[in-house]
Amino acid sequence: MLKKIIQATLAASLVATPLIAASAAEAQTRQVTTVKQRPNGTIVQKTTIRQQPRANYRQWNNGQRFDRRYAQNYRVVDYRRYRTARLYAPPRGQYWARSGRDAVLVTNGGVVKQVIRNIRW
Repeated sequence: MLKKIIQATLAASLVATPLIAASAAEAQTRQVTTVKQRPNGTIVQKTTIRQQPRANYRQWNNGQRFDRRYAQNYRVVDYRRYRTARLYAPPRGQYWARSGRDAVLVTNGGVVKQVIRNIRW
């Protein structure tokens, strides 16, 4: 019974994946049309498709592997300056990092232990 449920879930996710990818690709492209008139009077119309730059920022969860390249506005934070933001002294071998408006408690091995969201920095 459990095997059938897993197979059905897997099949449904495989069917939905191309639809999600296609809509994401459409949202990140932009069509630009330029019209120029040459000195001899001819009009040239040129259409180009541009990719929108996308941010690779992540929203962190417990247990994820923390990579600072995907953290928005990354910096290591001194917890003493942000006690009002519910930051406490990190245990040995861990540190607080800032990622966007979130505070992330990370081990020296790079695993996220805790996330405090929407802090006023």
